[in-house]
Amino acid sequence: MIRVLVVDDDFMVARIHIGFVDRVDGFEVVGVAHSGAEAAEAVARLRPDLLLLDLYLPDRFGLDLLADLRSGPHPCDAIVITAAKEGEAVRSAVRLGVADYLLKPFGFPDLEERLHRYAAQRHLLDRTEVRGQEDVDRAFVGPARAQGPPAALPKGMSAETARLVEDALRGADTAVSATEAAEAVGLSRVSARRYLEHLVTTGRADVRLRYGTTGRPERRYRWVG
Repeated sequence: MIRVLVVDDDFMVARIHIGFVDRVDGFEVVGVAHSGAEAAEAVARLRPDLLLLDLYLPDRFGLDLLADLRSGPHPCDAIVITAAKEGEAVRSAVRLGVADYLLKPFGFPDLEERLHRYAAQRHLLDRTEVRGQEDVDRAFVGPARAQGPPAALPKGMSAETARLVEDALRGADTAVSATEAAEAVGLSRVSARRYLEHLVTTGRADVRLRYGTTGRPERRYRWVG
């Protein structure tokens, strides 16, 4: 599970964000903070993997807090969630290496997509073995740059996640199930199957049925390019 700390000065907004995160497989909220001081204390005590970080905190600017955390004993990743549209805020966030930047107001699908993208990239980095420049490119910008432009995707599917599913399928020695692909990439089984079926539809993968002794046959996917 990816451990999340929600940091927002608005109690009601923080509660909404907690509810959103709780709906996404693979994530759990371990705490909430409403100021920079509370966030620093919570990071030291809870050691979260990811902050959902508002920038306009009552005692300090969120990016200044993040810079301090990055140099401390428990650095963590961050997705900025803010109303700040200033270019300098965005540039500073990029320089600090935030995982994503989401403008308020937004709906659950907007955050869900970014959490899935973060989980997929996190799993890719955990699995990366550097054998050459292509592996380095994947670690920094994901598979999209390393393998060229993606095919058009149905609404609700992200190119970054599609590339990670494709990468998992390419690297498999044998045909894989949706469950196996989901575990490799860090998605729910339902989401992984959507991406796998898209690869089948576009002719880059094929699917075969494996019959067991009981129940429905298992769909197994193989990369064909």
